[in-house]
Amino acid sequence: MRKSLAGAAIAILSVVGFVSPADAAVVRFANCTAMHKKFKGGVALPGAVDHRTSGHAKYAPYRSTAWYNANSRLDRDHDHVACEQ
Repeated sequence: MRKSLAGAAIAILSVVGFVSPADAAVVRFANCTAMHKKFKGGVALPGAVDHRTSGHAKYAPYRSTAWYNANSRLDRDHDHVACEQ
């Protein structure tokens, strides 16, 4: 009985997949100041490159498609990094 339950649990987890804790409750921030309280470097799409002229950001952004899509209106320069610092 235990073997069948363990096998069923493994099968369910492999189909459902895992969601990172940070992506579990995506929030739409009112502005960049509010976002910086949670993510100092802002949020970015995976693989996005910051196009700032200084060469690098002060903080690395959190990379998540869900968080970026919820807050993409805060990406003023349209480089797929919202509220970079």
